[in-house]
Order: sequence, then C-alpha cells, then structure tokens
Amino acid sequence: MGYEAKKIEKKWQEIWKNNKEFEPKEDYTLPKKYILSMFPYPSGRLHMGHVRNYSIGDACARFYRQQGFNVLHPIGFDSFGMPAENAAIKHKIHPRIWTYENIDYMLGEMDLLGLSFSKERVLATSDPLYTKWEQEFFIKMYERGLVYQKSAIVNWCEHDQTVLANEQVEDGCCWRCGNTVIQREMPGYYLKITDYADELLEGLKELSGHWPQQVLTMQENWIGKSNGLEFKFNLSEQSCSALKLEENSELCSFSVFTTRPDTIYGVSYIALSPEHSILRRALEVGLIDEATAEKIKKIQNQSPKERQASAKDGAFLNLYATHPLTGENVPIWFANFVLADYGSGAIMAVPAHDERDYEFAKAFGLEIKPVVAPEVGEASEFYGEYGVAINSPLINGLKTEAAKEKIISEFERLKIGKRVTNYKLRDWGISRQRYWGAPIPMVHCPHCGLVPESVENLPVALPDDVEITGEGNPLDKHPSWKECKCPKCGSDAVRETDTMDTFFQSNWYYARYASDPKTWESVALDKKSMQYWLGVDRYIGGIEHAILHLLYSRFFHKVARDMGYVPGNEPFLNLLTQGMVLKDGAKMSKSKGNTVDPDEIINKYGADTARLFILFAAPPQKELEWNDSAVEGAFRFLNRLYDRASVITPTKILPQIEHASLSKEEKYARLKVYEALKKANEVYSETFAFNTLIAACMEALNALGAQQNADVSTEGFWVLLNLLEPIVPHIACELSEELFGRANFGKLELKSEVFEKDSLNLAITINGKKRAEFEVASNLSEDEIISQAKIVASKWLEAKEIIKQIYVKNKLVNFVIKG
Repeated sequence: MGYEAKKIEKKWQEIWKNNKEFEPKEDYTLPKKYILSMFPYPSGRLHMGHVRNYSIGDACARFYRQQGFNVLHPIGFDSFGMPAENAAIKHKIHPRIWTYENIDYMLGEMDLLGLSFSKERVLATSDPLYTKWEQEFFIKMYERGLVYQKSAIVNWCEHDQTVLANEQVEDGCCWRCGNTVIQREMPGYYLKITDYADELLEGLKELSGHWPQQVLTMQENWIGKSNGLEFKFNLSEQSCSALKLEENSELCSFSVFTTRPDTIYGVSYIALSPEHSILRRALEVGLIDEATAEKIKKIQNQSPKERQASAKDGAFLNLYATHPLTGENVPIWFANFVLADYGSGAIMAVPAHDERDYEFAKAFGLEIKPVVAPEVGEASEFYGEYGVAINSPLINGLKTEAAKEKIISEFERLKIGKRVTNYKLRDWGISRQRYWGAPIPMVHCPHCGLVPESVENLPVALPDDVEITGEGNPLDKHPSWKECKCPKCGSDAVRETDTMDTFFQSNWYYARYASDPKTWESVALDKKSMQYWLGVDRYIGGIEHAILHLLYSRFFHKVARDMGYVPGNEPFLNLLTQGMVLKDGAKMSKSKGNTVDPDEIINKYGADTARLFILFAAPPQKELEWNDSAVEGAFRFLNRLYDRASVITPTKILPQIEHASLSKEEKYARLKVYEALKKANEVYSETFAFNTLIAACMEALNALGAQQNADVSTEGFWVLLNLLEPIVPHIACELSEELFGRANFGKLELKSEVFEKDSLNLAITINGKKRAEFEVASNLSEDEIISQAKIVASKWLEAKEIIKQIYVKNKLVNFVIKG
C-alpha cells in the first residue's frame, strides 16, 4: 500500500485524543516550556494565516516534549466583539449561538491538522466564568484607582453604534463595516496605563534580544517618553474680551509642552487642535466664520492617522497669546496636525526648527524666526538639528543642551513653568456601546453615585433575550437587565450598559490558560500554577499585534503582579512574529477573493502536506507567497519518505555502526542525517528557520537512498522520523510504529565520529610564513604528520637547521629555522 494520508491521520488523531497525550503533566518539578500561539477570533473557518501560526507553535511544542520538557500548549478563542453582532443582524441568529457553533467547527479543523493543543484548557473569552474573573479584576483595579470615568473625543461608528480604537479605523472608516468614522465626545471608562508608562518602557530592556527589535522600537515609540518644559501662554486682554471671558477665567491661559525650550524665542505662532477648549469657546461666541467652522468640523471627523497624513491645514482664529519672555503678541491658529490627546492639544510653533511647524508656516505664509544655528556653517531657513542658540537674548552662544537647561531654570525661577516628563501614551479607553462584550460591572446609584457591583454577584452576565438590530446598544434598551439594586445602599439603581473593549479580554488569557483547570471555578489564577508556568517561553503571532495587544498584556501583567496574582515582570519571555500569507502578491482575504481553504488542502493531500508546505515555503518571520506547485512538492516528498521506509527491516534495537569501516557514500549519508539533527537544535533554540531544517532532512533522505547499507538506513530513519515528527507528526508516528514498534520520540545525541574527516588539509609554514598545503590521513600520530610535512617542505628546509617544529592540531605544521 502507498501513502494514505487520510487513513494515517485519522488513526493517530484518535490515538492522541484517547491517550490525552497533549495534556501538561501535574508534576511541577519537571523542566517546563509554555508555548503559546495568539488565539483566533471564531470567524467560522481557519485560514492559512492560522495554519502557519499554529504549525509553528505546534512544531515547537512537539520538539520540547521530545526533549523531556513538561509542555503547556493551549488554545482558546477571542470570542466577544462586533462581528458576532453583525452576523446576528445578517443571519438572524443570536451572537452566542453563532459564536459557539463557529468555535466547535474551528476546533474540528484544528484536530484535522493534528495540532497538539491541550483539550482540557480550551476557553472562550465569552464564557461566563471567564467574564466573572475578568469583572473581578476590573473591580480590583477600580479600587486601586486604576479605573476612572471621563468624557473624551472618541472614534464613533454610526453604523455599528460603537466607539473604535484608533487602530480600528482604516482610511477614516470602521474596520468592520466600512462606514465613515466621526469624532464624538462621550463619557467612558479608562484604565490608567500611564501610571505604568515608565515601567513599560524600562521593561523593554529586559526583552531586548528576546523580542524582535522592530516590535521593541514600535512599543518604545508608542509610549513616547520625552523630557522638556511645560508652561502657560496667557491670552491677550483683547482676546479674552473677544471670547467674552472674565479676566480670571481658566480659558484665559493654556498649557504647552516642548522638548526644545531652547527654541522659545523662535515661536512665531500658536497651533491648537480642532478640539481645544478655546476653539470650542470661539465657536460658541460666534467668533469663527461659517467656512472656518465647517473646516473645523471636517477635520474633527478625521482619524488621527488621516490628519497626520493630510496636507497641513488650519485657520487663524483672530486671537493672540503673550510670549512669556518677550511680551510679544503671538497669533493663534488651529491646525489639523495638532492632536487633542497629545500634551495639552496646543503647541508653540517654531517653524525654523520643527518640520511640521515649518510646512504649516510655508502653507500660510507665516513668519519663520531662526534661533538655532549649526556649530559649523551658516543657519538656513529650516534647521532641525541641535546647534548653537542665536537671536535668543538669554542663551545666545550656548549649545542646545546647555540652552535647554538655562531656559528651564529661568522659567522655574520666575515660577512660570516647570521641568516635566511627557508621554505619547494615553490612558486606555475600554468602553464600547455594544451587546456582545463583557459588561462593565458598575452601577449608577442616585444616592451613592458610581459603585462597583458586589463581587458575590459576579458575573454580571449578558441577557439572552435581546433583539440586535444594529441601532444602538441593546443593553441600554433592556429594562429588566438594566434595572438593579445598588450594592452599597440597596436603592433602585441602573447597571452600566457599556461593555469592555475586546483587548481587555485578550490581555490576560495567557495567565488563565496557565491555571490548573481544576481551579477555574474557584479562583481566577491559582498561584502554584502561576509560579510554575509563567512567563510564556515562546509567544507566536502576527506583527499587527506589536503595539496594543502586547502593550496591554504587559500592563495587565504588571498590575496583576502588584496585586499578588502573577510572578515576574513580563508575560512573554520570547516573541516570534510570523509574516503574512500572500497569494498573487496580496494578503489573503475574502474581500480580495484570493483565499485558500485549509480544508481543501487537507482533503486533497492531508494535514502533514499542509504543515510541511507552510513551514518549508519561507522562514516564519518572512511573508509567505502561496504556491500550488510547492504544495505538490511537499506531498511528493512525503510519498518518497513513505516509499523508502518500506525497504527497511523493522527492528526494536538500533544497530551499532563502526563508522570508520563505512564506505564514502555510507559515511556521507550518516553525516547528512546528523547534520540535520544539528540543524534542528539550532532552529528550535535560535533561528526558527524551519525551511532550513526541512531542507536538511530532504538532503539526508536523498543521501540515505544513494547508499545500500541497511544499518545506516535504519539509524538514519530513526533520526529523521524524530526530526520530522514536530513538523509532520502523523506520517512520522506511523512510520516510527511500523519500523521501530513505537511512536514515542526522545532526545537524540549527536555522534561525534560522524563529523570527523578521513583526511586533513594542513598548512606548512616556515618561520610563520605559509609555504604549502598537504593532505594526510586523520588517524596519523603527531610525529607521523610532522614527518610527512618535512618531506613536502624539503625544498625550503634543505641545508637549514630546524630549531623547533610545531604542530597545531588539524591546522598546520610550522618549522622554525635558522637564517
């Protein structure tokens, strides 16, 4: 019989399931490895991106089991979110039913791929038990002052009736429905991630060398720490009057922050964000004409990404501020490149030394005042580097760093400013106005105000009897669910109807997996398991999660650590970011019509072929271009492996091989086999370039086929099947059972004699100068090698006195002579 993939794969999947082979052991004295792939959204079907992610993780998990580690390799589902509600509207089905039917189908697909996930730790973030502990975390964070409510400008999708994170806005549209996103001021709940900004930044040093540098840089830039000067500009008297403000009104001054206080004398205009409170006041009192007001509204409805990418735009507001050092009037503009949530939403614009300020000034013909010159050469109209202060009475002639210090000291002396550290990082808004999410466990009481739900009443579960129409939040229209008693005073109260951002669910799932399932009902995270399994030894997922998911999980871990739940400072000790799967040069997607269904590949060729192709086609970190002929090639290799195994005589004892007595072809075959083993150790510990390991296995198989020694073939297959089991487990287990009476795979040792050469190429040097090379048998003694070297070097040694002769093992023979 030839290679029957379906039959073999079904057989071994049943064996693994019945034997519970992939459950981690409860022996916490064993060395451990926690291998985790980012969990999927239960969209209904796996795609090739999933297959790639999970094949990488599965290969790692299987390899470490071979090495004797206790391996935790779990899977679950990021199951809350808008797609379920959209599906409910489209298909007239409850989100819960749609979600859990999809989960069941996808788990079946994972089984067909032979993925070695723990079946006892499968979770979905929409499970009521998961919600219960998540809500308890939220309440404890609230009690620690890490949760608060505020009104802020948010991205709002009118179609989905929900708030969107900046990353969920693509080209000004909702990432799910494609509707235009607008900016709206709304109250919401925020987590004080900024309280951990410094620690999140410092922690990147701990991860250096273990995470891709690109990801570390992205997180560092997102946190965006900067040191500088914070001070206030006062509006001119005329401007306060024009805004109809009392002299002592808070709006008569506004704060700015600058990292370049040395350029203070170069300020030629002030730029406000379109959302700034002074701008709102100007609109309220009719100080802004209709055309400018329309421009402001248009820019407000653009996402930050759109605004940053657009040409510089804005308008003069007919308002002035007073320069704190010179007393000059500085014109106030609004500008699209100034964002409300960075700093104070106002900047001191120095167009001679800031590129954005310069572009805006050139667009509107504003004054440009050079106040920094290069240390060598002359100042140009725009100069963005450090140098020497000019046209700045207080600091003329000082270099930039000294000039910064002098200006900050002067502002602090005059008590009009202070040295501060700022961050681009903003507190994390988690409120979403939708049904299919974890309810925020807060209660609005007319007497007690905002009160957390009692822990004893958790989970605050979603009601099933809702009608999802896409118009507004169904929870807000559900009186029997919404109406409740205040947990503090017992008065009639109403529940919070906002649900949590799905990033909140995905920021702690890694820790939940690590808890012993027997404790899941009694505790969120059991300490014994946390101490043993955390942190994650290898985390695998897409680069698109480089910022928010990873940052939020790092934040959660540090908070949970401070609460006594988890050990260590970081959740993910090592990170592998895999590239996208492309077809016809574009990312696979249903909208592009270029997807490849894994089920079709499995049905036609088998799961091992799909796994082999996806790991062989490109290194994990690189993009992978789909190639039908390469899939056929992977299938042919497995057939060749199966056919060549048929000529090997089954045995339970490995043959003892006298390497020195083998022929050249036999030695070469053994060398290729053990080179593949050496490559495996390198791949799993360093490069994860599975394509090079698979290539080495293919070379070894070819070399084994080119020689006739049965013992060499038997040993070779023993090693190759070990190496291939993490990659193509079904066929490896089948052949291992047929040939060796076992399907267990263990740690293998390299054979040193295999790498020893039959002959050596040595250099001959005379007084350290190379004269020739010669070949000798590798089994000769040192004296014999020197004797042969003398013969080869005789023409240089003739009639010379040899003072010393030195043999450097396996490298050279050096003769020291007189004259």
